[in-house]
Amino acid sequence: MRINKYIASCGIASRRKAEELITAGRVKINGEVIYELSYKVDEENDKVDVDGNTISLSNNNVYIVLYKPEGYITTVKDQFDRPSVLDLVKDIDERLYPVGRLDYETSGLLILTNDGDLTYKLTHPKHNVDKVYNAKLKGIPNDIEIKRFETGLEIEDYKTAPAKIKILKTFRDKGYSECEIRIHEGRNRQVRKMCRAINHPVLNLKRVNMGKIGLKNLKVGEYRHLNSEEVSYLKNIR
Repeated sequence: MRINKYIASCGIASRRKAEELITAGRVKINGEVIYELSYKVDEENDKVDVDGNTISLSNNNVYIVLYKPEGYITTVKDQFDRPSVLDLVKDIDERLYPVGRLDYETSGLLILTNDGDLTYKLTHPKHNVDKVYNAKLKGIPNDIEIKRFETGLEIEDYKTAPAKIKILKTFRDKGYSECEIRIHEGRNRQVRKMCRAINHPVLNLKRVNMGKIGLKNLKVGEYRHLNSEEVSYLKNIR
């Protein structure tokens, strides 16, 4: 098995991140640093270490959905020492990694797993997995603004893919609206940037679905294990 896939299968990181670990000199095979991305691991005889810790294959894959609160980061480390979503799953022995990200101010659905192959698959741009958000926006988007949002917006150095926005409720006296937003891209703070581009900044944002996976009855800060049907659905996304 190629070294990047082996690291991913051990639940350490996605294959893409595993390659970064290798090129950074953080991976050793039988006590020697390896930089060769094409190296094939002898699963029975090779001893693989990442950052000084020996890793091994395990069939104990964990798949959970967390209701991320606002004020938590989805990265493992933070220079400002802010709380991480991993602090909310400390009772799980396996080392978990978020599938994609939710920004610091955004709440809602976040999948975490130690299945590196699944993480790689779901975060790859070719897999158009819908992400559904409930958004509280300043003002009320008009028909022209909605069409711009849905056909693609020029943001920084890219144009967004087609998306959907549906107004659920309007509060004209209070100057805001509640909308459902559906995108399949996952660029940094994309929903917030798109809403700002049509002059309706986000006041509050929550992700409620990723594909067919939903929060169900979770409360903020709680998590649940995916059932076998949900895991099978994720693994069979093409």
